[in-house]
Amino acid sequence: MSRVLLQDASFSAETSDGSVRTILHPTTLDLSEQRIAVIGANGSGKSTLLRMLNGLLLPTTGSVSVDGLDTRADGSAVRRQVGFVFTDPLSQLVMPTPLEDLELSLRRRIKSATARRQEALRILQEYGLEPLNDSSIYELSGGERQLVALATVLAVEPKLLVLDEPSTLLDLRNTRLLRSRLAGLSQQLILSTHDLELAVDCSRALVIEAGHVVFDGPAADAVAYYRRMYS
Repeated sequence: MSRVLLQDASFSAETSDGSVRTILHPTTLDLSEQRIAVIGANGSGKSTLLRMLNGLLLPTTGSVSVDGLDTRADGSAVRRQVGFVFTDPLSQLVMPTPLEDLELSLRRRIKSATARRQEALRILQEYGLEPLNDSSIYELSGGERQLVALATVLAVEPKLLVLDEPSTLLDLRNTRLLRSRLAGLSQQLILSTHDLELAVDCSRALVIEAGHVVFDGPAADAVAYYRRMYS
């Protein structure tokens, strides 16, 4: 299990008019549970928080570390431990077909091209995607793309999996399929979501509002708090 520490970590960005906007205010967190959800309105700072966990964004102030590795000083090592799945899988699927994308992800771990292809085929079969091995990424449904993206990230065997609103583009059937797949993973998960059922599957949840963590506790209590905020 990984331990993610944020020590007074904040993130600010320059706006189009040249002013500076604080997106995440100084935040201190110790994240070590198996399943953690992050919930909040659009623009609340959820995605910013998640992108800081593997160094996609570096804190403006304070620090973020994963198992003692600082995202600023040890960025490459952090990204080897932390897999990130984007809301839109097309943001990270870079090869023409699912098979080629899996092979690309496995290149660092498996040097033999033959062994790499065999492992890619095995993973696609495990995810029920084998019939789509050589299909164009653009011909896949949203759910199929999301599963391919998840498979490519997990292929490098990260200790921690971070997912930014993974069910946003999915219909009910594919959302349930994704939930089932996530429930069977051994990795630690930290995910942001608007799907409150998915949030309740977690043991801990953070509620973010206007760049502040306004609630941190058991997932069911966090969801109840969030509902009261907008009731």
